[in-house]
Amino acid sequence: MHTCLLVIDAQESFRQRPSWNEPLASSYLLQQNALIAGAQARGLPIVRIFHSDGPEEAGNPFAVASGFVRPLQGLADFAAAATFTKHRHSALVGTGLSVWLTENRIHKLLVSGIRTEQCCETTARHASDLGWEVDYVLDATLTFDMTQPDGQTLSAADIKTRTATVLDGRFARVCTVEQALAAVS
Repeated sequence: MHTCLLVIDAQESFRQRPSWNEPLASSYLLQQNALIAGAQARGLPIVRIFHSDGPEEAGNPFAVASGFVRPLQGLADFAAAATFTKHRHSALVGTGLSVWLTENRIHKLLVSGIRTEQCCETTARHASDLGWEVDYVLDATLTFDMTQPDGQTLSAADIKTRTATVLDGRFARVCTVEQALAAVS
């Protein structure tokens, strides 16, 4: 089976947001970098996906003009087999990623990156619906606390638990870095 690692939205844009949390990011980077190193050691292709949206002006950290749509500082350097820029939550919408995956006979995706419950989860669901086998590498995803409609805070840990609950066994196999790499050894 041909497997590919997706590194979704691991970009400096997020560091510019008020929700940025350095301790969470440091923990994420340790796991993301271990996943990248493991994929490299196994000869897996690694696809880099950036997110760009909103007004194309320097003040918008998700605009290319801002200079922040670039790899997150601290992310392991890797030679991307392909790089795509998306403008929607799913990396499979309007990017050419699905064509690239098909042309390269990729059957299984390792999903990682930022944000756990948004672009990573949406891409995992979409990929599963299109027929790819998905390993959702939860510890190699990052999210931040969010404010619920009633004003209460939903912690990043609770968001990750919720994502794991709704994906596992339905859209993906939720796993750790170690489990994902063991499955492709």
